[in-house]
Amino acid sequence: MTLGLRRRLLVMLIVPLLLLAVINAWYEYRSADNVALRQDQGLLALVPLMADSIVAEGPPPVLLLAPAVQQFLKDGPGHAAYAISDPDGKVLHGEPWLAALPPTTREPEFRTEEHGGVAWRIVRQRQHTVLGDVVVALADGSDPRQQWARSVLFRVLLPNVVLVIAAAFAVRWAVERALKPLLDLRDALERRSPRDLSSIDETASPDEVRPLVQSLNRLFGLVDAQAESQRRFIADASHQLRTPLAGLQAQVEAWAQAANAPGQPGGTLQLPAEEVNKLRGAARRTSQLANQLLALSRADARTMQAQPMQPVELKALCETMLETHLDAAAAKRIDLGLDAQPVQVTGHDWLLRELLGNLVDNAVKYTPAGGSVTIRCGQRGTQAFVEVEDDGPGIAPEERQRVMERFYRVRGTQGEGNGLGLAIADEIARVHHAQLQLQPGVGGRGLRVGLSFPGPEKP
Repeated sequence: MTLGLRRRLLVMLIVPLLLLAVINAWYEYRSADNVALRQDQGLLALVPLMADSIVAEGPPPVLLLAPAVQQFLKDGPGHAAYAISDPDGKVLHGEPWLAALPPTTREPEFRTEEHGGVAWRIVRQRQHTVLGDVVVALADGSDPRQQWARSVLFRVLLPNVVLVIAAAFAVRWAVERALKPLLDLRDALERRSPRDLSSIDETASPDEVRPLVQSLNRLFGLVDAQAESQRRFIADASHQLRTPLAGLQAQVEAWAQAANAPGQPGGTLQLPAEEVNKLRGAARRTSQLANQLLALSRADARTMQAQPMQPVELKALCETMLETHLDAAAAKRIDLGLDAQPVQVTGHDWLLRELLGNLVDNAVKYTPAGGSVTIRCGQRGTQAFVEVEDDGPGIAPEERQRVMERFYRVRGTQGEGNGLGLAIADEIARVHHAQLQLQPGVGGRGLRVGLSFPGPEKP
């Protein structure tokens, strides 16, 4: 991690430095070009003065150097030279190496030539003197263009190389210092026990790392909630299934002993229908309990927060529940009705199906024969709702909060049950950011259990 960040930071620093070096080199080149242009203009200004310095014929011609020419030759010993040639290119006075083809016109000619390891800037021009037409050549060995490469090397490249090396050490130090909280966080997580899902101290992290710590804490919370849900499920299952399974095992063991008793013909056993029905009822109760425990575990609100919700049609859901429980209601001569209006909510379809199924199942189970149960859904104001109302015995106000606890049953309740139906419904309601409401039915009779879904958020 540190190596990758160090490399990226180094590249981010080197690229601007190289860009600055290129810009600096361009400015240096432009500056040298301007100086060279001024040098050319200075050399050209000295050419007529050099021609006027010829005062008599020779050989060699007699020169009386103008002060400006004399100063030029004096200031640049070894880097200043001149030559006076006839129109045929023969040097009459000055440096022989400046001999060249004479200009064909009176326009000045500028050249850069190499001589003695020095790059000379040379101007040649025809001039009229006391000798007639001659070619005057002036050479300057201090050509700024020659100095440009050296200037770029010492003023641009070397300083930037030093800066890059310094930046590499600075980046290494800065990255290690800046990433120390992240590295400490990594070490702390690596030292943790797999069972330790406690939150990380956010105050010990810098502001830049705090969102990461908060995300990790949320993840730990979800994982811990899921683990806690599994632990609760295992504890509930082992506690609640022990008794019915023990009863089934005892009954089957008794029948097995009777079948294997001496004198039992063929090892067969005849059972009365009542005993078989009891066994079937016990198996059904055990199966229902296992299914409800699984539903309760899957509906845990803490573990469902990360699951996406989808649009759910409540009317279609109510119609499905009506069809599912119609036979059970008809067996008890219960009038199972439907009062449903088209309405759509955002939620988990299978959870809402489980919730409504538990409510209808409880209503049909505890409503006396000949009673009525009504399934409703629709819209009240801005909120969608679904509810199940019956005219059964109802629940006393002081018991309405406790009946949503796991495995709690109201004293004196008739019929089979595990005390999980309303607990499951309440858990599903909290998953949908709602609250299960228990109220008396019409005329104070029976029970109306409803769920109102939050309305749309105001912009």
